[in-house]
Amino acid sequence: MANRSDWIVPKHDVKEFSNRKNSYCVCIPVINEGEKIQKQLTKIKSFTNIIDVIILDGGSTDGSLEDDFLISNGIRSILTKRDKGKLSAQLRMGFAYALDQGYEGIITVDGNNKDSIDSIPLFIEQLKKGYDFIQGSRYVPGGSEVNTPLSRKLAIKLIHAPYLSLISGFKYTDTTNGFRGHSRKLLLDQRVKPFREIFETYELLAFLSYISPKIGMKVIEIPVSRVYPKGKIPTKISPIKGNMLLLRTLGNLLLRKYDVEQ
Repeated sequence: MANRSDWIVPKHDVKEFSNRKNSYCVCIPVINEGEKIQKQLTKIKSFTNIIDVIILDGGSTDGSLEDDFLISNGIRSILTKRDKGKLSAQLRMGFAYALDQGYEGIITVDGNNKDSIDSIPLFIEQLKKGYDFIQGSRYVPGGSEVNTPLSRKLAIKLIHAPYLSLISGFKYTDTTNGFRGHSRKLLLDQRVKPFREIFETYELLAFLSYISPKIGMKVIEIPVSRVYPKGKIPTKISPIKGNMLLLRTLGNLLLRKYDVEQ
């Protein structure tokens, strides 16, 4: 078990349906995704022979994560946050649980059924090769995108990816994509320390992209696909608030506000 004396992990409930079976797990942060998460978990069932599935619930109230449904789709555990914070808090909760459980690598994927679940074996393959941070990308050869909102695509290609590439030293193409792989070594490195309260909303995603190459971890992008539904894009973040948060986070990275104090 990892030394977690200085970890700050959100209060949460843990419900386990089975014991650990694999060396790798996939953590799925979700809140009130309804049929989308149910369709995704139905797809992921075919991979439960090679990876354990852990749900990171932010407090869903839509009835989409009932025990019987999760058990029937081979889900190993569900963690339900009972504390403040959003995505980064859910990730801290999931990373802590996975490390304590002894997993060698942790894959993350959003719980909105937009991502290519069949790419999971590619992440496992790279983790086994010794990569520490694996970024899924729509924009490398073999990757694809469908119906990506133009504003998001421009923000990724013209702002987020070039900026993070510049300050991290690794050429990224798809830095807002939450489909990623993380080695145990990366998450336990004392220069990373992901279990800090400063990571509450979306900061941890950007920080891991930034810090991994900076400290000499092995980083790679691999092809994935992401499909948005036709018509109006459902989102839990307003465009103005989301863009302001994104810019603030990028500014804080440049100012090294998330760096571990030496």
